[in-house]
Amino acid sequence: MQDSKRFTQIPEELISKYFTLSEQAKVIEKELKEMKKVINVYFDETVGKQEKGESIVGDYKIQRQIRTSESYHDEKLVKKLEELNLVDCIQIIKQPDRQKIDAAITLGLLGQADIEDCIVTKTTNAITVRKQ
Repeated sequence: MQDSKRFTQIPEELISKYFTLSEQAKVIEKELKEMKKVINVYFDETVGKQEKGESIVGDYKIQRQIRTSESYHDEKLVKKLEELNLVDCIQIIKQPDRQKIDAAITLGLLGQADIEDCIVTKTTNAITVRKQ
């Protein structure tokens, strides 16, 4: 595989291989998703839903682990904490209101130059290859 060589023109073979591998990756991901469904149904039926399990199939050992995560429903919890007078447990987060800033610029209350040093520009590369 070529590293970061400089090209005056990118080789068609490279683009062709990229396209082919990208298409294969989509097919593989779809197949894996379907296979995971089958394996999960197997474990649902043999050990129960949301239960971890393990099985030997030929030369292969398959396992299902169950991972759980908890998070707070922010609005409900804030309301509950306020009702319980536990406002010290609530963070007040200051952040710019983009709509109001845009409106202030439109109305001339705020100049683009005033906030120029506060603007962060993020760029990412995205490559798409389609067959003609």
